[in-house]
Amino acid sequence: MTAYMITYDLNSEGQNYNKVIESIKNSGSSWCTYWKSSYLIKSSLTPNQIANNIEPYLDSNDRLIVIEVKNNYQGWLTKEQWKFIRENIFN
Repeated sequence: MTAYMITYDLNSEGQNYNKVIESIKNSGSSWCTYWKSSYLIKSSLTPNQIANNIEPYLDSNDRLIVIEVKNNYQGWLTKEQWKFIRENIFN
């Protein structure tokens, strides 16, 4: 399985955030979100497959990136958040 960062911007009013979020969560075996409009997931899918799962809920002016991430990171999160990421995303 591979770790991915998914980030999106829904730029039109009335977007179906719930369907976008559900598609992201269903694309991985585990996921976390500690940021607005961004998720870390662990998945056996390819970036194209993940994007294809989300695409039906996007408009042409929305933005999406699905990018592989490695176990080489730094940032400002709580100890519990880092623990979850180490144990569920990068294990």
